Amino acid sequence: MLRFYNSLTKNKENFIPIKKGKVKLYTCGPTVYDYAHIGNFRTFLFEDFLKRTLISFGYEVFHVMNITDVDDKTINKSVKEGKKLNDIAEIYTSIFKKDLENLKILPPDVFPLATDHIDKMIEIIQILINKGHAYPTNDNSVFFSIDSFKDYGKLSNIDMSKVITGSRVSSDEYKLENPSDFVLWKAYKKEDGDVKWSSPWGDGRPGWHIECSAMSMQYLGDHFDIHCGGVDNKFPHHENEIAQSICATGKPFVNIWMHSEFLIINSDKMSKTLKNYYRLDDLLKEGLSVEEIRYIMLSAHYRSKLNFSLEKQHEAKMAIQRILELNDRLDQFVSTEEKGLPVEAENFKLALSDDLDSPKALAIFFDWLRKTNRRLDSNKLSQSDIDKGKNFIYLLDSLYSLLNKKTMVPDEILVLVKERERARKNNDWEKSDKIRIQISKDGWIIKDTPNGPKITPK
Repeated sequence: MLRFYNSLTKNKENFIPIKKGKVKLYTCGPTVYDYAHIGNFRTFLFEDFLKRTLISFGYEVFHVMNITDVDDKTINKSVKEGKKLNDIAEIYTSIFKKDLENLKILPPDVFPLATDHIDKMIEIIQILINKGHAYPTNDNSVFFSIDSFKDYGKLSNIDMSKVITGSRVSSDEYKLENPSDFVLWKAYKKEDGDVKWSSPWGDGRPGWHIECSAMSMQYLGDHFDIHCGGVDNKFPHHENEIAQSICATGKPFVNIWMHSEFLIINSDKMSKTLKNYYRLDDLLKEGLSVEEIRYIMLSAHYRSKLNFSLEKQHEAKMAIQRILELNDRLDQFVSTEEKGLPVEAENFKLALSDDLDSPKALAIFFDWLRKTNRRLDSNKLSQSDIDKGKNFIYLLDSLYSLLNKKTMVPDEILVLVKERERARKNNDWEKSDKIRIQISKDGWIIKDTPNGPKITPK
């Protein structure tokens, strides 16, 4: 059974989906006012790893990742550059999606834009007012009353006895030391340019926190399985999401909250504010491959800070090279398509089932890799061992995506090899020779051995 650390309860919990065999997953997407940096992508890669793990364990995952295309930052950027809000958003959304693709991150099932869901946000805000959890102010803004929700502060361990009753904050982001009534609807100000929507309280725009509640409810319902984000999303964003969502619906909202830790560079959190960040393109220009970046990010536990440096490339390169070399050695033998796995794979999966313990899982895999290479060197691998070994590497790659597919034997070549084997068994040497020539024309060499045919690139 899968167990995950729940940031809300501060405990590891058995994962029991609301609906058997199905998982509803929401991950906070980017605010599209600038490029995402690799600190952001550490979180997105953790979420990709979680999703791949759920799929590997047999779950059907429905994944929603939002795009925040209206908030303080996006408006400030559009006003500063004299561009339309949607023009700014389209530029950075397109770049973000390309970066996701380049990093081999599985796309979500739904990629909703905040600006397409204003009506849903207004609907939720009105419900909160009607229930006494929110109130309009004289300037036609609407605020959520944190005193009205008894569990406010549970996620981020806020001491509510120190909160000043009735204090308000209109900024989207603010310090944990200053919990206050937060804004649901911001009254229009001239500094907002032409960004505004009509509402029962006057022209304005939504606060950041109500956006994710509206989009998650729209596509996943009032109660779903897992909500993820970076640790910096805990407060105020996720704390406020919990409060407004539960108060609006009367339902639990989310069963398990999962947060990835910061990417650190020179002892500081990587951030745009500190200007100490790398973009994906920066790393690719430095000579890192996508697979090396994925290895670096996924080799640490998601709840541990990861100190990033370019020097980590060597370790990643060597690790991936070892996997590729063993994969190539095993690929020289034609598979009989046995479905099993080596016994070590069970411990590998157990490590992943324990709150995605990637460092332990990788240690188990590389211990198996060393043993398998030694057995190959001494010709002590059976056909069953070979097939199970290939399956283990396939399992690893389905989770980590570390193999560059260009280096692997294409499926169409494997089909030809099997067809040739059938011809040889039927003593159809003419057909066997024609297939060998075709395989050679396609850039591969086939060599017959007592353990079966071996395939190598020319």
